[in-house]
Amino acid sequence: MVPLQSFSSGVLAEIVRRQPASKERTNFAWQLAVGQAIARATTVELNDGVLTVRAVDRRWIQEIDRARGMVIQKLQQILGADQVKRIDTR
Repeated sequence: MVPLQSFSSGVLAEIVRRQPASKERTNFAWQLAVGQAIARATTVELNDGVLTVRAVDRRWIQEIDRARGMVIQKLQQILGADQVKRIDTR
């Protein structure tokens, strides 16, 4: 038996991966990966596998830096393993 949450996140990731690359797709994946609080306090831009994250406050950058490995893993699951190779914070 597969837990519903696991199943639904996999289905959602598959739907997102099928969409053409866009700023909106990147923003949506970012919100799914980090949650609403961090997503509201940051802006993201994805270019050539590098996700650049800018935050309104240094404290948000510290939170992202602490969870960097997990965030990259979630983004790769949502967008595809080859889409996000690293995160740069500013």
